[in-house]
Amino acid sequence: MNTIGLRRLAVGQRAVIARIQASGELGRRIRDMGLTQGSEIEVVGRAPLQDPVALRVKNFTLTLRNNEADHIQVTPLDPAAS
Repeated sequence: MNTIGLRRLAVGQRAVIARIQASGELGRRIRDMGLTQGSEIEVVGRAPLQDPVALRVKNFTLTLRNNEADHIQVTPLDPAAS
């Protein structure tokens, strides 16, 4: 399956994290939030200007700025995400 950037997912779409392309402090912070390879996520909302994005991960909701989301590649679970 193809991977895409997390930012490209629409509200309501689900995906599995394929890889995180951030290192150092940002990479650690992303992983500390529960965003790890193989985790299933769902986009539950976006702010009016599309930044930040709200995600549902492991029974909790968190928000990411688009510049953080750009470091996360996902495999969409919904066919419409391609």
